[in-house]
Amino acid sequence: MATIHHTTMVPTKLELISAWLPRQPWYRATGAPPALQRGGGFRLDDPAGEVGLEFIVVTDGPQGQETTYFVPVSYRGAPLAGAEGGLLGTSEHGVLGRRWVYDAAHDPVAVAQLLAFLRGAAEAQHQDDSDTPDPSVTRRWTGGAAPTSTGPLQVAHTAPGRTTVALGSGHAVELVRLLQAGDGATGEGIGSIEAGWTGPEGTVVRGTVVVVR
Repeated sequence: MATIHHTTMVPTKLELISAWLPRQPWYRATGAPPALQRGGGFRLDDPAGEVGLEFIVVTDGPQGQETTYFVPVSYRGAPLAGAEGGLLGTSEHGVLGRRWVYDAAHDPVAVAQLLAFLRGAAEAQHQDDSDTPDPSVTRRWTGGAAPTSTGPLQVAHTAPGRTTVALGSGHAVELVRLLQAGDGATGEGIGSIEAGWTGPEGTVVRGTVVVVR
């Protein structure tokens, strides 16, 4: 399992995400720069131990008009060829040095591990604690073998507020960018992942974060 280093990142994760979010077509502008609050998330392990995989939930917007976003990212020790369009930026990590931070929709390791989780071949991990599974992240699968990624990822932003990653198998992974508690998406597609986060009022809520079709 991956070791989580409690150290500095310059710029921080939230600073990188704050600069990246307004450039996304599904971002809901508030008329002011993003003022993000962490809402939760989880991690998945890279079996090779090279890529950090974090699935982050953040909230933005004035009180009573908040929007909750799902921002999966990958951390790499070198640039990922062909993924320039998914780069959030670089950050200096206090232990690991320079890290290249990507929108995980563009990272084949991240997509492969989401599919492994759906197959039951990977376990969700706590966002902040090393070697700690997070059983609150749940999967739904309708039967049969879960798809695998068999070619270059094709990433597109689709309505309503989703990023679709087309797989060479004819299936697609949808990241639900705009989160809503109990949004009813759990029954969509041939599989889905549900997670919890802390809402604007401080209550823990749950909703679908990934759908596979």
